[in-house]
Amino acid sequence: MELIVKNLSKRFGEKLILDRLSLSIESGEFISLVGSSGSGKSTILRLIAGLEHPSSGIISVDGTPVSGPGPDRGMVFQKYSLYPWLNAAANVAFGMRLQRMKPTEIRERTAYFLEVVGLSEAGNKLPRELSGGMQQRVAIARALATNPSILLLDEPFGALDLQIRESMQDFLHKLWQRTGLTVLLITHDVEEALVLAQRVHVLAPNPGRIVRSLEVDLNKSDLDQLRLSSNFLALRRSLSRTMRELEPSLC
Repeated sequence: MELIVKNLSKRFGEKLILDRLSLSIESGEFISLVGSSGSGKSTILRLIAGLEHPSSGIISVDGTPVSGPGPDRGMVFQKYSLYPWLNAAANVAFGMRLQRMKPTEIRERTAYFLEVVGLSEAGNKLPRELSGGMQQRVAIARALATNPSILLLDEPFGALDLQIRESMQDFLHKLWQRTGLTVLLITHDVEEALVLAQRVHVLAPNPGRIVRSLEVDLNKSDLDQLRLSSNFLALRRSLSRTMRELEPSLC
């Protein structure tokens, strides 16, 4: 799987939201886009997901232009977006039913992906009976169950408190290692981007555009130790400084 975004621009009326943005993601890579309000982070993801159409530029997955939503792209939002009247298993199965998979395959894949996200015992629970972190795990399982080529994450842990957010970051990192997923993460959190991604692109606002890219070449075998390491802290300071320097352009 290769995702190519080339010279992507987006206008809403007269306002230019994204200006000639380009990036690429190879199969199995974990990439993050980090930016403040007004940088068009969520717009980029919605364009890649096919929920919006670009004003100009090209988006393609394995050489096929993106013209709308498709099973090759799974998306997880900041809001858990689970159907409250369906239990966890039925939420995971929802997309597969739309794809008209066989009932036996749906049952097997539902059980498998609930196990992948550590919720094998929660299949019969309704969303209101689950914690925020557990609901987001169900949302990730639902996105994975349709076998997408790329997982698109729109600030998936932004609504969680710090301790749960770090736990979910650890979970997502292990999930990526286990499955070999191709992941594009959108976040405003510099630390989250550095903890999870192999490469980070920094977005400037008004209009959104990439102004800095860096490889995150750090040992991620223990994320708790990583967050305290001198190399990680130096990268975090550097990225945070870049973000602060971009803030005046918001005025």
